[in-house]
Amino acid sequence: MDGMDRIQLLRYLDDLLEAARFKDYCPNGLQVEGRAEVSRVVCGVTASLALIDAAIAHGADTLLVHHGWFWRGEDGRVTGMRRARIARVLAHDINLIAYHLPLDAHPELGNNAQLARVLGLQPRGTAGDQGLLWHGEPAQAASADELAARFGRILGRGVLCVGGDGRPVRRVAWCTGGAQGMFEQAIDLGVDLYLSGEISEQTTHLARESGVAYLAAGHHATERYGIRALGEHLAGTCGVQVDFVDIDNPA
Repeated sequence: MDGMDRIQLLRYLDDLLEAARFKDYCPNGLQVEGRAEVSRVVCGVTASLALIDAAIAHGADTLLVHHGWFWRGEDGRVTGMRRARIARVLAHDINLIAYHLPLDAHPELGNNAQLARVLGLQPRGTAGDQGLLWHGEPAQAASADELAARFGRILGRGVLCVGGDGRPVRRVAWCTGGAQGMFEQAIDLGVDLYLSGEISEQTTHLARESGVAYLAAGHHATERYGIRALGEHLAGTCGVQVDFVDIDNPA
């Protein structure tokens, strides 16, 4: 099979990721309409201008991302950066397809599942709003500082560790990206450590006062793996050529 119709691809992705069941902050699925036939896809974390230019350089007809556009509460005027991005996509007739929370949550291809695979975490269940908070165990008990160092080596970046009371980490919870707001829910699960991408000022105090360590491993770094896995899946099942492009982001 050499490529597929855009509508067929969207139906396949919507079904695979169960997009309809999520209450999200942006539209999931097709955000900008391009060519009707999809044969070459570039996937990446965020639909930035750099990723759009990479898609053009690859001769892609479709850009598949985790962070797309048109977020709730944003100024909707098409000016400045937004105009430049949209103009580039339209000029090259590229489809922009984005899946946010559905990609976080997917039990095999999602960001939480793929981060667990990469870091050697054993999932035991999900909790929280829409099943986005995962919990389980590390490959072996270790201190929070040891896990931060280990995860940093795997992710190729520094992992910030705050709080905790020095206990061995036997139970962990995690949610990729900017999920520091789920920290209290993680504490209620009885874990020893919580891992997410970002940290806020109040996160430090909560980690110190609860005795549960908090690891901030980077929003981008924790969400690279789901979109790559989704692209690999499409390449293996839908007859499209897929290239994963990782645009470096220290955040």
